Amino acid sequence: MDERLSRKLTILADAAKYDASCASSSAPRRSSRKDGLGSAGGTGICHAYTPDGRCVSLLKILLTNYCLYDCAYCINRRSSNVARARFSVEEVVQLTLSFYKRNYIEGLFLSSGIIRDADYTMEELIRVARTLRETHLFRGYIHLKTIPEASPALVEEAGLWADRLSINVELPQKESLAALAPEKRAETIEGAMGRMGARIAQAKAERRGPRYAPAGQSTQMIVGADAATDAHVLARSNALYNGYGLRRVYYSAFSPIPEASRVLPVKPPPLQRENRLYQADWLMRFYGFSVGEIVEAAPAGMLDLEIDPKLAWALANRARFPVDVNTADREMLLRVPGLGTKAVAKILSARRHGRLRLDDVARLAGSVKRARAFIACLDHNPGTLLDSADLRARLAPPAAQLSLF
Repeated sequence: MDERLSRKLTILADAAKYDASCASSSAPRRSSRKDGLGSAGGTGICHAYTPDGRCVSLLKILLTNYCLYDCAYCINRRSSNVARARFSVEEVVQLTLSFYKRNYIEGLFLSSGIIRDADYTMEELIRVARTLRETHLFRGYIHLKTIPEASPALVEEAGLWADRLSINVELPQKESLAALAPEKRAETIEGAMGRMGARIAQAKAERRGPRYAPAGQSTQMIVGADAATDAHVLARSNALYNGYGLRRVYYSAFSPIPEASRVLPVKPPPLQRENRLYQADWLMRFYGFSVGEIVEAAPAGMLDLEIDPKLAWALANRARFPVDVNTADREMLLRVPGLGTKAVAKILSARRHGRLRLDDVARLAGSVKRARAFIACLDHNPGTLLDSADLRARLAPPAAQLSLF
């Protein structure tokens, strides 16, 4: 790689690091044995992670960090004093192919600042994906960050070449978006997401039609750049899941940027807040929790940073425990701290053949360290343990052991 291209890569890979929505789960299974280059497994691509938890197994870059917009929270805003660079379409294509052939990556995550106008930028992003697919028969994973202000026809075309599309809602509250990103409109973003969601649903219903964004669409919210509470964030996520059929909502803790606007906070939020939001998001999507149930144990609308939201809910609802693992329904078993979806499925299957003891639950769940205070079975009842004043202290991990979800 020549020095000029290497410098561009350094600048534009660093500029893309703030976008967290680069996972490739639910990408379709494809093979390069018959024709084409690259493949992607049905359960997604295996990722390597940097020490700060960022995904690096995709070539994650911006087409350019020049931008016409002046979003206060973005390091690439037009008023920001940062080094600028721009790839040509051909350079991105060749970098992707070169890195893939060396087994450095299994796909491409491509976003961009706004250059000239939204339509021109969207056309350039599409050219990259179309060239990879048509000219080079690239069959690896492609994620395009689409631009809601671009024409609907261009946004729709992007789904013909990409595995996943995403549009960032940026901030949880519309009034914050208006204040911090004056060129962006929540209505425009939601309109583009709605059209994209409808097109993806249509393609799935047709089945025999052309493959269209098979890994769905996702979005990202910045947490801590405004005054929105966790309750606001989760309510917004719930509305997005229900309204647009999103595959994922990603949460990115605000990171102070050089020469930041005075309207932004000086310090970043605790990284553990991002972790708790992901855990709460998981509870909404896979455990049947409503936003109201999650935030009822969150003082002033902020999730507890010391314990996970499922344990916080259980401690706030001790009257609903203990749960008898031999008779309880799936919904209630999923609310037991320490029991995940797989463990609950195993318990429901095993109890058809006989009544379960605590050792049986331990084998099925892997551990009952947390669950034992909230469950009853043939040879176990938590008794006074459930009501003990120090139960939280017994179950909460030491602060030093808190880690990313």
